Amino acid sequence: MSDDEFTQVTALDLPAVDPLPEATRKYFDLCEEKLGLVPNVLKAYAFDIGKLNAFTTMYNDLMLGESGLSILEREMIAVVVSSINRCWYCQVAHGASVREISGDPALGEAMVMDYRAAKLDARRREMLDFVAKLTKASAEVEESDRQALRDVGFSDRDIFDIASVVGFFNMTNRVASAVDMQPNEAYHSVAR
Repeated sequence: MSDDEFTQVTALDLPAVDPLPEATRKYFDLCEEKLGLVPNVLKAYAFDIGKLNAFTTMYNDLMLGESGLSILEREMIAVVVSSINRCWYCQVAHGASVREISGDPALGEAMVMDYRAAKLDARRREMLDFVAKLTKASAEVEESDRQALRDVGFSDRDIFDIASVVGFFNMTNRVASAVDMQPNEAYHSVAR
């Protein structure tokens, strides 16, 4: 990745640390190799390597780490939260992930527009109903909501993981919206 590819991706004037630390450069090179790009969210955090490392550690654990939730389910959660919050960056980026992982462009579009329009099994529908409630009215979540998840096969650990992904994306949506973070252009054409 050349430095001229490191364009401003937010409305804030926060230039990346220059030069990037070797570990960060290697991580960005790995993203380029595996994804074909460095996600703009990583570039946005590159002005403060400590914040970047904290973000990537949490993201990688929640979205790629061991869990009873599939990677697709975690991406679906990200999209539903981002859709409710109307976060442009995350709707585009994670909508592309849902399309790519599922192999179903219509599912990705439904997640972005209104998950209730998607053809979902009872387990995923219950999960996303919980996600929506937790995003819109977290103080109203009750034991009956958790029990409804258990009734369709989620463990208590799964419920914790669902809640953690929801919390993470509610935070990142607000940051992305506040700084006008722009999605990588490449996301728009993924799996269409």
